[in-house]
Amino acid sequence: MSDSPAVLLPVQPTTSGAPDLTGCDREPIHIPGAIQPYGLLLVAEAASLTVIAGAGALEERLAPDWMGRKLGALLGQDLAALLGDVLPGPGGVLHGDPVQGRDDERFELHLHRLGGLILAELEPAAASPMSAAQTLVALNNAGLAFDRAADLQTLCDQAALVFRQITGFDRVMIYRFLDDGAGAVLAEARDPALSSFLNHRFPASDVPAQARRLYVRNLVRVIPDVGYAPAPLRPASQAMAELDMSDLVLRSVSPIHLQYMRNMGIAASASISIVQDGRLWGLVACHNRTPRGMTYEARAACSALVGGLARQIRAKEEAEDYRERLQMRGVEDSILSRLQVQGFSPAALSELAGELRQTIRADGFAVVNGHVVASAGQVPSDIALLSLAGWARRQAVGEPFRSHALSAALPEAAAYRQVASGMLAALPPGDSDILLLWFRAEKLEVINWAGNPHKEVPLDPAAILAPRASFAAWSETVQGQSEAWSLADLASARRLAAGIATGRQQEKLRRLNRELDAALADRETLLRQKDFLMKEVNHRVQNSLQLVSSYLGLQARDSGDERLADYVAEAQRRLAAVSLVHRRLYRDEHVETVDLGRYLEELCADLVASLGAEWQRQMRLDLAPMLISADRAISLGLVVTELLINASKHAYGGAAGPLSLSLEQHGGMARLVVADRGTGAFRQGKGFGSMMMRAMVEKLEGSIDYADGMPGLRVYVTLPAAG
Repeated sequence: MSDSPAVLLPVQPTTSGAPDLTGCDREPIHIPGAIQPYGLLLVAEAASLTVIAGAGALEERLAPDWMGRKLGALLGQDLAALLGDVLPGPGGVLHGDPVQGRDDERFELHLHRLGGLILAELEPAAASPMSAAQTLVALNNAGLAFDRAADLQTLCDQAALVFRQITGFDRVMIYRFLDDGAGAVLAEARDPALSSFLNHRFPASDVPAQARRLYVRNLVRVIPDVGYAPAPLRPASQAMAELDMSDLVLRSVSPIHLQYMRNMGIAASASISIVQDGRLWGLVACHNRTPRGMTYEARAACSALVGGLARQIRAKEEAEDYRERLQMRGVEDSILSRLQVQGFSPAALSELAGELRQTIRADGFAVVNGHVVASAGQVPSDIALLSLAGWARRQAVGEPFRSHALSAALPEAAAYRQVASGMLAALPPGDSDILLLWFRAEKLEVINWAGNPHKEVPLDPAAILAPRASFAAWSETVQGQSEAWSLADLASARRLAAGIATGRQQEKLRRLNRELDAALADRETLLRQKDFLMKEVNHRVQNSLQLVSSYLGLQARDSGDERLADYVAEAQRRLAAVSLVHRRLYRDEHVETVDLGRYLEELCADLVASLGAEWQRQMRLDLAPMLISADRAISLGLVVTELLINASKHAYGGAAGPLSLSLEQHGGMARLVVADRGTGAFRQGKGFGSMMMRAMVEKLEGSIDYADGMPGLRVYVTLPAAG
């Protein structure tokens, strides 16, 4: 099937004594040093266009004095104008005008650039080439036939017929590469006298890796006569021996491949690559019992047609995949909708196990939740499932795991391969409790090979690996495997697992929201109760303070002592301040912590109202927000009240005057500043007010300092912001 189905290198034995077939991938088929003799090759320097080497019967078919001549003169055309500076690089080709040879022979001219060289291929021109109109009609008809194909198999059947009509070969096969590298013949058009390879497989070693790379690079390859004798490059040199001929139509192929074709009873072959996005999907393989070439026009038509075939194959595969995914999506949506109603618990999943099994055409389904198993269809025993679950969880982390040969990955699974040769495992993201398992039963498959792929490769006496000689149908029964899981199956399992994870998270959120709503309702009830209690406590405290103040007033009037009356008035002012502090504090909803800046602002508003309306225009506040505990706020409230009362009493002799209060925080320390612009008559003394403030500030682990405001007095209270 390829340039090199076996190696032409000495065979290295493996440790087991069997030959090492990996040498097949090392054969340098791109530098054969020779061409197929049906054409001619000229090698010229790119800079001077002087011919320095050639291959084929150049003297007899082109010119006896070809060596050293200018390439353009030898070929009878202006190559400098043709080549210019835009000759394609590796893989590209320019086509010149036909070249007249000796004895009225005409050649097609193909030009390639290879580093500093120009390679000129000459192949015999067709006696009566297809016209452009004929080619376009043929391609259009073939395209219409491809468009009408309903599915992939019909498309391949039609393609085999079309390519046989264009090439005229006895047998044309559509050959697809499988995931394991082997090739399978999907369609065939042939002369009835030839044996059929339809539905047969060919081992991966029939098309080595380096041959597959060349198939991607060159879409059409032709061997008109497998019995040819290679025409070497002349004159022989190291440079010519290493000349890369990857892009040449005339490149000589591996002698092992020629023997391979002769063993098949084939005299001529051609291969046309089916390439999708740089990936070799398969080949259009052509065989003929007698020597047969393919004209340049036919090759160009095949190259254009195979591109359309590759696009149609891709479209058919994508359409089939889309239909499968669409059908699965409908079942998935139905299951997830029912789970939305029933809940996403393991019990609900167990009830829908049958539907989950059918979603991706599995023979069995199981959901494993800890040590609890629920299943539907054909599955291993519960004990086997629990043993399998730990291994499956590790494989399915991050992405569903699939295998159609489970016992090959997990030998102990051979015990239940009849019911579970294939497994697809999925973990809902973020949920380590639930494991979803789909199983497919063993599917005994009889594979027809074109020859025994397991037969030892014979060695000739010189220790050279020879091609296999037998292509007789050989059947093999494959055990321990199930129908393979498709990408659509994998996507379906992924979506179901994600949907279940999302549903379980939504259920959890709904439960948490219900709990939160209940907690909020309880909090509202507690707040109402607290508000009632706070109002009651505040009412009683205010009444008690009012009673004490009234009692002190009565005592002062009854005593008739003016000095005692002054003391009593001072005490009444402090009781009023305590009342304000208490009322302001317990008006807040949160009594554990308060915003000191807001609290002092409201406290000052109450104090100013008690001092008189004329003070409202004189008070200036600059209070930064700061959270502080309630008990510390009470102490600071009393200190501020005392300072403001002192300022109104001593700074302005009871009249209104400028008064400012600021609160700021520096790192972990808070600082209160009370300043007036009065006489500055008040100083820290030993009276009750001064002692009370000093005791309170010391209890707060702070300090109180007095400074001349020039004019007036500035009082600084500094303390830790928290504590």
